[in-house]
Amino acid sequence: MSESTLTALTNEEVQAGLSLEQLKQLVGLVEYDASSDPFPVVAQDAVCFVVGNATQTAQFYQLAMGMELEAYRGPENGYRDAKSYVLRSGSARFVFTGGVTPDSPVLDHHRRHGDGVVDLAIEVTDVDRCIAHARSTGATVLVEPHDESDEHGTVRLAAIATYGETRHTLVDRSRYAGPYLPGYVARTSTVQRREGHPKRLFQAVDHCVGNVELGRMDEWVRFYNQVLGFTNMAEFIGDDIATDYSALMSKVVASGNHRVKFPLNEPAVAQRKSQIDEYLEFYDGAGCQHIALATNDILRSVDILRANGVEFLDTPDSYYDDPELRARIGEVRVPIEELKKRRILVDRDEDGYLLQIFTKPMGDRPTVFYEFIERHGSLGFGKGNFKALFEAIEREQEARGNL
Repeated sequence: MSESTLTALTNEEVQAGLSLEQLKQLVGLVEYDASSDPFPVVAQDAVCFVVGNATQTAQFYQLAMGMELEAYRGPENGYRDAKSYVLRSGSARFVFTGGVTPDSPVLDHHRRHGDGVVDLAIEVTDVDRCIAHARSTGATVLVEPHDESDEHGTVRLAAIATYGETRHTLVDRSRYAGPYLPGYVARTSTVQRREGHPKRLFQAVDHCVGNVELGRMDEWVRFYNQVLGFTNMAEFIGDDIATDYSALMSKVVASGNHRVKFPLNEPAVAQRKSQIDEYLEFYDGAGCQHIALATNDILRSVDILRANGVEFLDTPDSYYDDPELRARIGEVRVPIEELKKRRILVDRDEDGYLLQIFTKPMGDRPTVFYEFIERHGSLGFGKGNFKALFEAIEREQEARGNL
């Protein structure tokens, strides 16, 4: 892929505040020919949630996470059983849906799973081609290809099933200029942010992590290989991804252009309950565990998020005082003391380094949380931080009585 092609394809991210070099770091500059791909992916279209109170959740994500409200659908424009709010931060789009009527199927889903991701929507160039390939490989087609239109144009849509009750809606919006999808109306944020706070705290979705049941990770890796044409990007097993008490296994799959990345985790046999076991128990099945959000300035983002009430996992001083860490990471853009002050983790690989931090679960159940990540060349996932991260999660599990 040439740099001119990359620039044309990713204008939205560049406008969102990512330079061309930063975008390469985020998605990887890879040779990719969409014409030969049976399932040509453009990008992550949206991360869609079901929540207990969409109105309040949308307010929280505007006030605490710095997102902008862009669109709305609900009883006021003919959709009586649910309300949906569409929020953006750079190219990252979240959709929050809550049930309104007592018999809404949205409420049935929430009663079982709590707040969580129901749809990892993917923008594609040819919905019909993708569905034909998915069907030929044995995938479950939930929604057949169809057009939806309004005064802003036409969107081509379909959906396939993935792990648990999660789905991938396939979206071709090349003929559409509306705020989100037909049926949604434009709506802008009315929240007042404190003076001096930047408008945007993250610019893109870096990756979305799925947790699946014991023994099913390889099954879902094959699903992404065969159905969506994703390639295997990384694998973490054994001592890579274990503590003294709990363990898991993880593999990462990515679209041909590396703009959509899905790590997949399963529990491994250990002395105690792992974070994956806890998630599967409280979510009542497989689902999306966390969403990693790319930021250009993690220090600024974390300071503001923390001031806005977002809680992060703690990391002991010993992590930062370890001479092996300092020797391994070398020079990074900020002093280690500044990272220590904010409890930000750092890791280096052969391509560069990254800075990352993880929130505590965002809802009542210990399920969905966020990662904030700032990349400087590294295309990895912080392998050197796994032990410190999992120990931090275990401390939270123990406090909840779930270890």
